[in-house]
Amino acid sequence: MAAFNLQTCARPNILTLQPYVCARDDYKDDGTNTLLDANENAYGPPIAPEGATSAEAAGPGIDLLGLHRYPDPHQIELKQALCNLRNTHLHTPKLLTPQNVSLGVGSDESIDAMLRCFCRPSIDRILVCPPTYGMYSVSAHINDVGLVKIPLLPAPGFQINVPAVLDALTNEPNIKLVYLTSPGNPTGSSLSKDDIQKLLTHPTWNGVVIIDEAYVDFASPFSPSLAEWVTEWPNLVVMQTLSKGFGLAGIRLGAIFTSPEIALLLNSLQAPYNIPSPTAALATYALSDKGLGIMRQNVENLLKQRERMIKAMEKIPGVGRLRGGLDSNFLLYEMLNKEGQPDNKTALAVYERLAEQKGVVVRFRGKEHGCEGCLRITVGTGEETGKFLEAVEKTLAEVRG
Repeated sequence: MAAFNLQTCARPNILTLQPYVCARDDYKDDGTNTLLDANENAYGPPIAPEGATSAEAAGPGIDLLGLHRYPDPHQIELKQALCNLRNTHLHTPKLLTPQNVSLGVGSDESIDAMLRCFCRPSIDRILVCPPTYGMYSVSAHINDVGLVKIPLLPAPGFQINVPAVLDALTNEPNIKLVYLTSPGNPTGSSLSKDDIQKLLTHPTWNGVVIIDEAYVDFASPFSPSLAEWVTEWPNLVVMQTLSKGFGLAGIRLGAIFTSPEIALLLNSLQAPYNIPSPTAALATYALSDKGLGIMRQNVENLLKQRERMIKAMEKIPGVGRLRGGLDSNFLLYEMLNKEGQPDNKTALAVYERLAEQKGVVVRFRGKEHGCEGCLRITVGTGEETGKFLEAVEKTLAEVRG
């Protein structure tokens, strides 16, 4: 018999790893459900406008005959298009250039790349602020990197506990990275720029602040992207994705904006040709004037449905406080028990009945810090929003008796 023993052969931190629980683990896309659980853009990508009658009008020309060739390893055109989008001069007169950009397979590759770039296994740690995106912790565990958790202040608006974070950066050993989401997930709230600057100007901490801006295209005009700010701060990284505002979750493209020095490190540790040619073609088209016009109209439509949902939810018995979502394409609401208290048992029952009896899939978030009794609902199309509102009112009445 072979001497192989998985339990002693594999790395101990991998053996104890719990995989990231994604939105489709409980209820699959079987073609009949209304999926309001994964914060996808219900209006889809800015590729094929309604009524397009030609290949040129419908979207980018992808050279299928060229797929036997490796893709462009540098993607300068795509990087420049991303810079053009984020060079707003709202934070600095300086310009982002392709040297400020590193591309990855979704933001998840970028999250992992930062850990591999800066953190020594079994020695260094990262700081996260729950409630937040779960992949920061999963990637840290995979890389055998420790976690320091400083919860967000739940009110008002889930903001950084600046004194606690500064204290940790001063006194906790070997913290290399701070991962922040703005707008947050599941909070849907943008973080204060002043608070972020207080971390960037810490007088003794030698580390990098990472802002995950996956939902920034849904934020208010008062919470614009900080991407161009990386030209002012060498210890700032801003991560973005085309999965949310651009409705391109299926192409898995993420971008890091940072100093040229950090971007070079990240690009150096990537696998060769990491961005496929079809991905680059679709993304470049989406970032063109025509694509941006469609994207912005889709975002406007979603924001209208978000306002519709907020007004309607206020009138439904059993719906509690809106805890977050005013800068995102989802809303975080409390579900109340008969006594009028936010309650996980009630929220879980509503979640399960919505999916199993009404065909509407949302996300239960009650186990997250500060989210007792909460469901996270992705904003959908007008039809999807109407179906959800009708279903949640009936379901709450059933659950609460």
